[in-house]
Amino acid sequence: MNSISKKRLLEKGPGFSSGLRDLKKNLNSKTITAGFVAAVFGCTGPAILIINTSAGAGYTTEQTISWLFGIYFFSGLISLTMSLYYKMPIVGGCSISGVSMLATSIVGFSFNEAVGAFIVAGILVLILGVTGLIGRVMKFLPLPIVMGMTSGVMLRFATGIVTSTVASPIVCGAALVGFFFIQKVSRKISPILGALLFGVAVMVVTGGFNPESFDIRYIAPQIVSPVFSVTSILAVSIPLAALIVGADNAQAIGITRGQGYKVPMNAMTLISGFGGVFAGLFGGHNANIAGPMTAICSSSEAGEDKAGRYGAAFANGIFFISFGLISSFAMGFIKGIPLPLVNILAGLAMINVLMNCFKYGFSTGFFKLGSFFAFAVGVSNITVLSIGSAFWALLVGVTVSLITEKKDFDKEFKF
Repeated sequence: MNSISKKRLLEKGPGFSSGLRDLKKNLNSKTITAGFVAAVFGCTGPAILIINTSAGAGYTTEQTISWLFGIYFFSGLISLTMSLYYKMPIVGGCSISGVSMLATSIVGFSFNEAVGAFIVAGILVLILGVTGLIGRVMKFLPLPIVMGMTSGVMLRFATGIVTSTVASPIVCGAALVGFFFIQKVSRKISPILGALLFGVAVMVVTGGFNPESFDIRYIAPQIVSPVFSVTSILAVSIPLAALIVGADNAQAIGITRGQGYKVPMNAMTLISGFGGVFAGLFGGHNANIAGPMTAICSSSEAGEDKAGRYGAAFANGIFFISFGLISSFAMGFIKGIPLPLVNILAGLAMINVLMNCFKYGFSTGFFKLGSFFAFAVGVSNITVLSIGSAFWALLVGVTVSLITEKKDFDKEFKF
């Protein structure tokens, strides 16, 4: 009986010994390049979003560095673990849509309260994996409504591209040029990296660069004592857990399935839960299976041999862990960049995520009214009973659909 339960709980893979034995031949120019490209993507836009979100909530430099360490170090461990045990290109990362939601949800909460909410989100994901309740939860918390909420909460990043360019047209204009130029030149280079380099270059030429403003020093991460409160759990934990399971994990599962892999769904959910708990202890909002990075490492760019593409995920894990360990240097550099440039970089980093949210929220034909009201409440940025708009958006969206679109809950749809 125990063996049956264990089998259902955690899918069996080839094992670590097999993964390590074949690793050398699967670490080649293509897999390492794909892993590096995925790491550059994950270490530019998301890091800028986290720094921006943390500053908006009033957290200290030390707390932000610990946040960065938590997500990148443990995301790297997820990549190493999943790639070696299952020999699949399954990559860890942080929830990009999650951090965009946090930009409004954690305002008013202390860092310790935010950490408590992050840990609870990880526990919720872990419970869903252990109990197998994912299907039931996602039936009554449909992805279109989750994406409608996220679209509303994230819309300010899109408008920030415009307002930042108006505020600083020369530097932010250069960032836009870099963003589009890199996309024309190479698909292997992050356009956010191009925007950053162009923006900083023009900042130097125009005299806006002040070396003294860059605080380049090593600051060690810290273990944070969580503070648990009902309001932070409602405002942060529930929406964050919904995004991790309903958006990030779902996207990664769909991507790996599309590449012909037999996906270990339970293991991906469980490790996302554990990642949330451990990353949360250092201030990270989560370390979970990441859709975009998994897409890069599982694509043909990582090599023709699908069985060997797990080398890309392994390489990505090494890069992520390294970035987590030196995150204080990256933080010191980014904090010296003018706020309009940081804001436009954050907005550019959210373009694909935001477009996917609109796509999954409003193009499926299901839960149309629920998604719209979730979007409207999310974009309103309201706070009721000290609970942010993300929670109320989910509550209102689901309630509207239960009243007007109940038949949609009985239908099965795929993305």
